[in-house]
Amino acid sequence: MLVSENVLLRPYNTFGINAQARYFSTFADLQQLQTVLQDTRWQSSPRMILGGGSNILFTKDFDGLVLKNELKGITLLKEDDDYIYVKAGAGEQWHRFVMYCIEHNYAGLENLSLIPGNVGASPMQNIGAYGVEIKDYCHEVEAWHLKDNALVTFGNADCAFGYRESVFKRKYKDQFVILSVTYRLLKQAHFNTSYGAIEQELQRMGVGELSIQAISQAVINIRSSKLPDPAAIGNAGSFFKNPTVDAAQYESLRTAHPNIVAYPVDNGYYKLAAGWLIEQCGWKGYRQNDAGVHAKQALVLVNYGNASGQEIYQLSQQVLDSVKEKFGVDLEREVNIV
Repeated sequence: MLVSENVLLRPYNTFGINAQARYFSTFADLQQLQTVLQDTRWQSSPRMILGGGSNILFTKDFDGLVLKNELKGITLLKEDDDYIYVKAGAGEQWHRFVMYCIEHNYAGLENLSLIPGNVGASPMQNIGAYGVEIKDYCHEVEAWHLKDNALVTFGNADCAFGYRESVFKRKYKDQFVILSVTYRLLKQAHFNTSYGAIEQELQRMGVGELSIQAISQAVINIRSSKLPDPAAIGNAGSFFKNPTVDAAQYESLRTAHPNIVAYPVDNGYYKLAAGWLIEQCGWKGYRQNDAGVHAKQALVLVNYGNASGQEIYQLSQQVLDSVKEKFGVDLEREVNIV
């Protein structure tokens, strides 16, 4: 296995941050991963597993070993009367995998079209959009335990999914390498069009009969109109989570701000639209040097060219502080900070 030294990571993160890795390698199967990990030259160094680089902000160089996950393959494992079980390598591009499922009429993931990143990030982040989350369709995750050198299989419950959370992001952070994910998909689609502007977009498209193909295209159209393409403008999608508040705080906020955007969730809580909060603080379209807030979606921080990770991070802190001051609400970063 080739391990390179002092590698620039700009091509490997969608923010386009020009950080550097002390050591860098890729792996396309478990044996390659094991070979690199067993080399004594960097066993004592910090290690990072990198997928699509779509949910990470490098604020400094990484003084350790970066391993790029390139595990590929899509396999139909089994099916029954209601479900199809499909296994995908963690290094598969997420949108490409979703398109594969749609082409084969495997339903469930259509609302998650055009989300950047790789398959391996889907259970780690419990990615979600337009009323659907990975927890709804993840059957099991195969992962390699770095310390024990053992293969571990996590069922859905073992993953402890939460809002953009999982056991891999908190409890077992940096302890496992996700190798593959198996999804339990539907033979008979359950259409979910009530979130965002999907219904309006379907009407604009002139769709008469619902299908997973039509919903996927509607989501692609909406995302393309609102979110910047990382190939054109560096970004990591939504930078902040939508905060959740209790009923009392929501009523107080609604009294002071009658137009506040919120959605009821479990146990009397409300999820606030972080983009709306940020926009009300005047950040939408803001730019300082090459760090900015996207002009069409205030949830997205962008790198217009040569912003450093520190500049993006400092801008995010200014946004957090202003939302706290104006609304008394604590926003949380969704993007992983390194």
